[in-house]
Amino acid sequence: MSYKHWIYIATGLFGIGMVLGLLVPVGVADLFGEELTALEELAAILGPFQITTAVFIFIKNVSALLVSFMFSPFLCLLPILALTVNGWLLSFVSVAVVQEESLGLLLAGILPHGIIEIPALIIGEAAALSSGVLIIAALFSKGRSNRLLPGLKLNLKYLLLACLLLLPAAVIETYVTPLLLT
Repeated sequence: MSYKHWIYIATGLFGIGMVLGLLVPVGVADLFGEELTALEELAAILGPFQITTAVFIFIKNVSALLVSFMFSPFLCLLPILALTVNGWLLSFVSVAVVQEESLGLLLAGILPHGIIEIPALIIGEAAALSSGVLIIAALFSKGRSNRLLPGLKLNLKYLLLACLLLLPAAVIETYVTPLLLT
């Protein structure tokens, strides 16, 4: 299967997550009260316009991709979860922001860095899905083991590309997005 097909699959999983986020009532956010409080405390520590904030965001996003890639041979569960949960969170939060604030605020808060970060997520998770399937197939089919190393090399290149894209996304999220939200 070509890498383009993995991009389509990853995009589809992200889209499924977004649809699920649209179906969940906004009042469900009250169930996540403790998590939201912890995120607010973290946001207070990691303020805008600080290099530590950009570094934290970059390391968090890259480590999430790397963990997903490393554990993808376990039935591709982590890449599937990463894509659907991120899609779900994006649409769930988007609905809440539009209802409580405005579409303009939502676009200002997501578009500047999201235009890079979301494709990076999809590229990285597509590489994880592809690698997971390659490894699983190589374990169960002797004829496929000769495709494993070239496939992993290609997927590592896409993973590296995704990680590199996360750097400008983190910088934009730290330095540009806050300017548009004020």
